[in-house]
Amino acid sequence: MNFLAHLYLSFNNEEVMIGNYIADHIKGKQINKYNENIQKGVLLHRAIDEFTDNHPIVKKSKHRLHKRYRHYDGVIIDIFYDYYLAKNWATYSAIPLNIFASSIYTFFENIIENLPTKSQNFTRYMIEYNILYNYQFKEGIQKVLNGMNHRTKGKSQMNLAIEDLTNLEEELENDFKEFFDDLKLFAEQKYTELTQNNT
Repeated sequence: MNFLAHLYLSFNNEEVMIGNYIADHIKGKQINKYNENIQKGVLLHRAIDEFTDNHPIVKKSKHRLHKRYRHYDGVIIDIFYDYYLAKNWATYSAIPLNIFASSIYTFFENIIENLPTKSQNFTRYMIEYNILYNYQFKEGIQKVLNGMNHRTKGKSQMNLAIEDLTNLEEELENDFKEFFDDLKLFAEQKYTELTQNNT
């Protein structure tokens, strides 16, 4: 899953949210620099990723794109699933997406100096382009895909994936909805397990 899902699946716990947000930029023993609750957020992020990567519905979604994008299929599906989460946000949250996104921006802007350098850079980009809110629009997804394609020096051709999102929109949305119910239940259970364990 991508940033919007990880932030949503932090269940309004700010320190867990920090860990869930920065997890991809924490390597090895770097996790020990952070307090226990932030570490739990990192562990939650990793558990969510592992659950996602091994889920049969996600594998089915990746297969729809694999011929064209090969090992980049998972990255694209992560982005697409955030698109569907944003598009269907009212189904999953009573807080409107624009308010949720603004609160996230304010929170991370206030602690940005405490984040890993890569997380700081992404936070500035996320705020400048209102990424979390714009995930619900294909124009927003195209911008993210263009950025990812640029990072791979054009090898991934991820900029073309908006065509697949349009052509497979209904099938992929059905995949997402079925999968996200499973993921939310798993994440709730993992969150409870981590936060109730005080050892």
